[in-house]
Amino acid sequence: MAAWFPCRHISTVTYFSALDKFRSVPATRQEGALARTHEGEPGLPRGRNGLPPETVRAAQRERLLRSVIAAVAATGFSDVTVAGIVRGARVSKAAFYAHFADKEDCFLAATREGGRLMTDRVAAAGRHQPAQLSAEAALRASLAAFLGFLAAEPAFARAFYIDMPGAGARAVQRLEVAQHSFARMTRAWHERARRENPSWPDVPYEAYLALAGATAELVRAEVRHDRIRGIPALVDTLAALHLAILAARPWHAGEAAP
Repeated sequence: MAAWFPCRHISTVTYFSALDKFRSVPATRQEGALARTHEGEPGLPRGRNGLPPETVRAAQRERLLRSVIAAVAATGFSDVTVAGIVRGARVSKAAFYAHFADKEDCFLAATREGGRLMTDRVAAAGRHQPAQLSAEAALRASLAAFLGFLAAEPAFARAFYIDMPGAGARAVQRLEVAQHSFARMTRAWHERARRENPSWPDVPYEAYLALAGATAELVRAEVRHDRIRGIPALVDTLAALHLAILAARPWHAGEAAP
């Protein structure tokens, strides 16, 4: 998956950002905030002295999205059940089916929201860089933000990179759409970079798509071999790979950013 995004504000409200005051369970540090579960904890308070119905519905959805990521990361998509998801979320099956048609629908919603959060994180990294930052340094900053997000969310990384490809036709289609989306974003970055660096080559769209796929495979290999915490170390290799293709730069993985 490609790792750089236009440096613009994306007004995405992530599914866990609005309900902090109603949580009683801290984030699972080992698995990340996107895999927080509530198994063994009290259900949501409702009724006359509880939460408003719309807040309960939002909290139910949040819990289910987190629970499905935790469940898929732990056992694999094929072995996850709706019963297991609702147990981790501490909601009823009726509440589950009020939000989602089945476990696939829930899983795709969770990975979509996780992807939006990742996009926001990378965009924020770009916004916080100095205006005079070079194109190469901006690329490295975006790559670092992308890889850092995955390292902090190991359950999401496993669910997305290992289970998504086998989660059905809709998931495969979603991955293909994401690859093309990231390829287009890479192309937009490269077009801007070429204005600063006119000697950089013009490349066909297939080059951006190939880079998106290569990035995904390198990350997937680290996830598959349970080296998620070390994923940020890929930044040098990925930066060198992209500059080799998009800037005709000799390979210098590990070279300091300009």
